[in-house]
Amino acid sequence: MCFSAGASFASGIVISAIGVASVKEVNKPSQRVFAIIPLLFGIQQLAEGCLWLTLSGTDFVIIKKFSTYVFLITAQVLWSWVIPLSVFLMEKEPRRRKILRVMIVIGVALSMYYAFFLFFHNVTSQILGCHILYTTESPESLALPTFILYLAVTVAPFFVSSIRRMYLLGTIMALSCLAAAVFYKLYLTSVWCFFAAIISIFIYLILRESKRQT
Repeated sequence: MCFSAGASFASGIVISAIGVASVKEVNKPSQRVFAIIPLLFGIQQLAEGCLWLTLSGTDFVIIKKFSTYVFLITAQVLWSWVIPLSVFLMEKEPRRRKILRVMIVIGVALSMYYAFFLFFHNVTSQILGCHILYTTESPESLALPTFILYLAVTVAPFFVSSIRRMYLLGTIMALSCLAAAVFYKLYLTSVWCFFAAIISIFIYLILRESKRQT
């Protein structure tokens, strides 16, 4: 959540609870990675809640830095390969698996790119207006291409999947990202995660439906 500490902590707790419920709905080993996505969303929100409490002062520097890295590692380093991998593991059609395999490779390369600038360059977070702005020293010229690739590997897998209702998940992610980009361009990293948290409910419903069918 991007608007306040209370909102971040509240959403983090709720989403984590959905994550626990999603894990309980798993009935196949191939669904485990998909099921933990809400838990990762919950970790992101809780980390940002800590940031809201620490960014307003000069104390708790270690907590501030740790929370910043937890949020960015989850948002940038993990999502780019965890999402295509989670869909790949559940997919059964060979052609779709080949496409998803390519997306995983791209996602891993992208996560290595983001990780390089996170761990070997300066990373900052600050409160501007009613949002948190995250900045890294990655090249401005590569910002748009990497963002397009990021969208490709985190949204497209849901449309590639043959699993029922998975395309709805991709549609919601695409629309939420578009809304965040239009209305909160500078704070996209933070705001999109708020919208994307809604996806946790759909993940739970997809797993629940799969369990019932089984």
